[in-house]
Amino acid sequence: MPYHSFTIEKQQFQINTKYKIIRPVGAGAYGIVCSALNTKTNEPVAIKKVCKILERQLLTKRCLREIKLLQHFNGHRHIIDLRDMDIVNYDAFNEIYLVQECMDTTLHDIIHSPQRLDEVHFQWFLYQICSGLKYIHSANVLHRDLKPANLLVNANCDLKICDFGLARGYVELDNGDPGFMTQYVATRYYRAPEIMLSFQSYTKAIDMWSVGCIFAELLGRKVLFKGRDYVDQLNRILAILGLPEDSSVWSRVSSRSVVDYVNNLRNLDGTRPPSKPISFHEKFPNCQPEGIDFLERCLRLDPSVRISVEAALEHPYLSQFHGEDEEPVCEKIFDFNSFEHVTDAETLKQMIIDEVKMFKSKLTRRDRGLRLTLKGFPKRRYTGSQIQTPTSATPTTHEGDAEHAFLPTTPEDAKPPEEEEEEEGVVMEGVVIVTEPPEEEGAELMDEGMEVDADRMLMSPIPVDKDHLERLLRGLDADGGPKLG
Repeated sequence: MPYHSFTIEKQQFQINTKYKIIRPVGAGAYGIVCSALNTKTNEPVAIKKVCKILERQLLTKRCLREIKLLQHFNGHRHIIDLRDMDIVNYDAFNEIYLVQECMDTTLHDIIHSPQRLDEVHFQWFLYQICSGLKYIHSANVLHRDLKPANLLVNANCDLKICDFGLARGYVELDNGDPGFMTQYVATRYYRAPEIMLSFQSYTKAIDMWSVGCIFAELLGRKVLFKGRDYVDQLNRILAILGLPEDSSVWSRVSSRSVVDYVNNLRNLDGTRPPSKPISFHEKFPNCQPEGIDFLERCLRLDPSVRISVEAALEHPYLSQFHGEDEEPVCEKIFDFNSFEHVTDAETLKQMIIDEVKMFKSKLTRRDRGLRLTLKGFPKRRYTGSQIQTPTSATPTTHEGDAEHAFLPTTPEDAKPPEEEEEEEGVVMEGVVIVTEPPEEEGAELMDEGMEVDADRMLMSPIPVDKDHLERLLRGLDADGGPKLG
C-alpha cells in the first residue's frame, strides 16, 4: 500500500496516498487530527493519529475500546462514524490512524465564541445529543466523558458524539441493582456528583448529568460548575443545587469522610446551606420554562430521580424534533468482556491488529460491490439558521506546505496539569480495573465559570484534611490507589 509522509505539529504523519492533507485541526497529548481529502471519493475526512498506544496498558485498552465502540455504533447519524483505520507497519508500531467524517468545529468552540445562539439551537443540539445517547445507552454503554469538546458540529448545526475512550459497560450488580463500578470518569466540570461522593455504584444517569451541565453552558456561555479542584467542585455543586435534607441520598456514599464533610458544610455566616437550588429561571431569564424544567431534571443530585435519556427525548422542550420512530436503539449489546479483562500486552496488541485487518477487509468487500451492513437512519429535519464555523474542510494551505500550517501554541496558563503517576491496573477477584485519571482540556481551563452568589458560598467549620478529601473525590483511596467501591 503506497504511503506519503508529512511533518505536522512536530509529528510524522504517514498516510495512504489517496488522502490529500488539507490542514491540522487539533492536537493533544496522545495524538493529532488533520483534515484531508479522499481523492478517490472527493470527500473531506478527518484523520486522527493516535500515538503511544502500546506504551501503557491503559492507553492500549483505551485505543482498543474506542475502535471497537466506533465500529459498534457506526451508522448512527449523531455518533461520529469510522470510515477507515490503518497501521503502517504491523510488525513495529505504536500508533494507529483513524479516518472519520470531517466536522467543522466542536460545541465547546461555538459556546465560547461570539456566535449568536437562539433557543432553537439549544433544542436541536440537545435533541441530537440525547438521540445519540439513547443509542449508546441501549447497547449498555455509558459514555462517561460527555462535554462540549466531545461534541462535533458543522455549519448546518448537525452534531455528532465522539471520543469513546473512557466508555464502560452498564451491568446489574449481584443484589439486582443496576450500576457500574470503576474509577476516573469524566472531565471534572461535567462529572456527576455520585462519582465524587463515592457512591457504591453508578448508572446511566451520570451521562444525563453531563447533558445538564452542557445545556447550562449553552444558556450562560460559561461553565456551570468550574471548581479549582475536586473539593471546590463539590462545594460549587452543593452551593448551586443546595444541600438536601433527605438523608437517604447520603446512605449510598461509601466514604464516611466525605459524608462528614458534606454534613458540616456551612454558609459563610455559619448557617446551614440552603436545601433548595438556585432559581434557574432568574439565572437564565431568556430560556423557556420548559427548558428550565429540562435543565432541572438533568441536574438532580439524586441520580435515581434524574431524567433518563428516553424521558428527555419525550420532554416538551424537545417536542418539535421528537419522533420515536426516528430514535432507534442499538440491536446488539456491546461486549466489554471480550477485552477488558485481558492483561497481556502482546494479546492486546494483536487484538488491535485484528480489529484493523477485519475492518479493512470489510472495506475491500464493499469496494468490490458488496455493502457494509450498516443501518440507514431517518433524518430529522432542522430548519433553523446556520452558524458560523471555521470549516475544517477548507484548504487554507497547499498540501506541500501542510507542515508549515501549525495551530497556535497553547498559552502556558491554558495547558492541562501534568499527568500524575498512576497504577496500570488493580486485580480484584479476577477482574482488572484499569485506572485512568480524566484529562482536563487545556481550552476548558481558560473558560469562564459561573459565579456563585456570596450568600450561597460554602465553607467547612471543622478542620479538614483537604489532601485526603481531594484524593477521595478524585477516585483514590487514602494510600493513593484506586478505590474499589
